Amino acid sequence: MIPEKITSIDKLINITSKDMGRVNDLIIQRTLSDTEIIPKISQYLISSGGKRLRPMLTISASQMCECKNEHHISLAASVEFMHTATLLHDDVVDDSSMRRGKISARMLWGNEASVLVGDYLLGEAFKMMVDAKSLESLEVLSSAASIIAEGEVMQLVYSNKINISEEQYFKIINNKTAKLFSAASEVGAIISDSSTDFRNSLRDYGQYLGIAFQLSDDALDYSSTNDALGKDIGDDFYEGKITFPVIAAYRKSSAIEKKVWEELHNKVDKDHDDFNTVLELLESKNAINITLDEAKKYGQKAIDALQVFPKSDIRDALIEGAHFSYSRKS
Repeated sequence: MIPEKITSIDKLINITSKDMGRVNDLIIQRTLSDTEIIPKISQYLISSGGKRLRPMLTISASQMCECKNEHHISLAASVEFMHTATLLHDDVVDDSSMRRGKISARMLWGNEASVLVGDYLLGEAFKMMVDAKSLESLEVLSSAASIIAEGEVMQLVYSNKINISEEQYFKIINNKTAKLFSAASEVGAIISDSSTDFRNSLRDYGQYLGIAFQLSDDALDYSSTNDALGKDIGDDFYEGKITFPVIAAYRKSSAIEKKVWEELHNKVDKDHDDFNTVLELLESKNAINITLDEAKKYGQKAIDALQVFPKSDIRDALIEGAHFSYSRKS
């Protein structure tokens, strides 16, 4: 069932605000370039909102592990650059017209510029990883970059394949979404010279948080509004992405209903009537609530992963972040 209490990440924002201010300053500094279009596109997307949750995970993990150096700042900025680069690339792959409630960069500057600026940001991300002088952190984040790309390719391969298994779906979202959450959390422990137990716990926290976040995102795409979501609802359907609500509904469908699902997803030019039919099918199988229940399960796993740490304000903030991952409305 849908969670009764809607939480926020306000506590996490407040507790990381000082260091995140430094991260934001570094982000602006590293987007500067004599090639005018690079700072224009970079700062357009970076300044357009977004929760900055991934770099906050690096900062909060380093705080919880009592980091004694300054390298967590450059690692957090590199995490945000990796995320921003994937958004620029994703919007091109998906032909997206909206991002974070604004016109997407590709609609203003074109696909070529969006892809190339995304590549530039990835390059800057790796330079900042090197600045942190931690081979282990570089290994974790570079591996994450490769795995994220693999996840995006896998999602493309399974586009419109309505009979995708849950196992295949979870492999995709583990790669394309949860991996960066996991890596962002883990490098906060690594740069703090923390214990293996703390490092593994934060890695697991990030992974489960990322899965919960993606499941919630899947549900919102069929149950939110354009204004709340900051992009067009139904994008997953129109782009042929088979997400958890569809998998859950298809699994419970009759043979006749499965045929309808297959016809809808095989259709080249999907329209608003098709989307309304999908919404009716999802509602008839309680698929949105099933998805949110699954998200809540992974949110609880994230909370459980933190139990190795002593009680503190930062741990409470991360726990609140886990609740937010499955109860959010945008």
